[in-house]
Amino acid sequence: MRNTSSTSKNNAPRNNKLKPSSNLIMNGSVRVRVIRTLLAIQNGQSLSSVLDPLLNSLHDGDKGFAHALLLTTLRQWHALARLLDTLADNPIDEVEVRTTIQVGLVQLLYLEVADHAAIHETVEAVKEIEFAHASGLVNAILRKVAKNPSKFRKKCDKKHSLPNWLAYQLKQDWSEQYDELTQGLRQAAPMFLRVNTAIGSVEDYQHTLDGAEIDADLVELTSGIHLPNASATTLSTTGLRLHQSTAVNALPHFAEGVASVQDLHAQLAAPIINTALMAKLSAESSDANDDEKSDELHILDACAAPGGKLAHWLELISSNESSLFHVKQNDESVSMVSKVKLTAIDNEAPRIERIHTNLQRLNLSQHDLQQAEKNIELNIVCADATTWQGAGKKKSKLVFDAILLDSPCTATGVIRRHPDISILRTEEDIEQTALLQADILHNLWPQLKVGGYLLYVTCSILKQENVDQMQDFMTYYTNVAAIEFSDDCNWGIAQTIGRQCLPIDGTSGDGFYYALLQKTSE
Repeated sequence: MRNTSSTSKNNAPRNNKLKPSSNLIMNGSVRVRVIRTLLAIQNGQSLSSVLDPLLNSLHDGDKGFAHALLLTTLRQWHALARLLDTLADNPIDEVEVRTTIQVGLVQLLYLEVADHAAIHETVEAVKEIEFAHASGLVNAILRKVAKNPSKFRKKCDKKHSLPNWLAYQLKQDWSEQYDELTQGLRQAAPMFLRVNTAIGSVEDYQHTLDGAEIDADLVELTSGIHLPNASATTLSTTGLRLHQSTAVNALPHFAEGVASVQDLHAQLAAPIINTALMAKLSAESSDANDDEKSDELHILDACAAPGGKLAHWLELISSNESSLFHVKQNDESVSMVSKVKLTAIDNEAPRIERIHTNLQRLNLSQHDLQQAEKNIELNIVCADATTWQGAGKKKSKLVFDAILLDSPCTATGVIRRHPDISILRTEEDIEQTALLQADILHNLWPQLKVGGYLLYVTCSILKQENVDQMQDFMTYYTNVAAIEFSDDCNWGIAQTIGRQCLPIDGTSGDGFYYALLQKTSE
């Protein structure tokens, strides 16, 4: 996907001397390297693929400035582009020149770099990238802004910093929250931690952080779920919100798997599906004869990479293993299942490798589970969720008791963490992604057992990928019931189906959508 900063949306930038692969050669001044990185992103490369090469090419003393310059430029990208159009007497079509000026504007308006340094170094940078003919233009525009930076900062901050098509769609979807939402998306996201409760408590790890002079607040999310054949069911999850983002290698015992970096709203997925699964087991233990009880529990994490939600689910199963395998019935402990078989799939080998790496750090690989004598069999498969069949060649396709579908999406809910999304995404991506989501749902739903649950999750804030997708799905299938969350949830906004979290302020989690579905018949 390609996006440019030229004044015309449909006109490709001219004289782009930097090809996508050229960003692998990191040389020149710090500003030049940031400019080249931004050009690579505009040529379709993701921030995650170019950030480490940029930082690794720099001396330690320059890394902080380069990181701030790159991320701030991306977060203010579209607002800066609109400001630039008002500052230039004639349209600037050369993407290299526009990018250089925007990097200069960020230094003056957001990073408080001294005027003379910001202007001189940015003019030198445009020369270094072989656009010396524009040095006078760059100098003139930056000097104009430097005379009254507060005026131009207010002008830049007045509206959103999103592509117009996305701002328009958010206005349609979230008219009441629009102003807060679009301003929130241009801010840095807070850093949250999930503590592995199979090892220790959240409170204990907070004390450990205190000892390392890392300040963090406990943040709890609670919810009630109206599950059939169950009394009032509640769930909660508690994470830690750091006062300041911290490198993971500075977090105590991180390498030993005590904690993981995971957004607060993402920490809802595993508790929701696990709570529904436990309720299903409890109901079946009351209704079924001994001959009808299943010996094994089959669950699926679809589109599982990089493995954060999968790891959380494994942590919950491990810490609640006794209650999972033994359900209370008439004041007695009744054995329900002897083994949990958890399958995780994703469609790219490098992403599968990330799952293995993350699980190994958390001591949750299949080898670790066996060593700990857990009755959990973990199978990680590289497969396409639109076609993969968990039953293989078996006659019955009803395989899974529960499915966690962390669906592919446009990721508009995590723009704060990945601001390149607002450059890389196009309006056409929404329709294509919604079709992909539907294909996955139609492939997985027939594989869910009657009475089983499917939790549909996205990190999108666009209704077409979320509640609209669920409404279309429930129109197509007659054997599905949407499970309601209680009104006293302290997270998200109730939708006709499911709940939507929005990244409104600097203390909240990212944009996530949750819908819990139950299969009512074959």
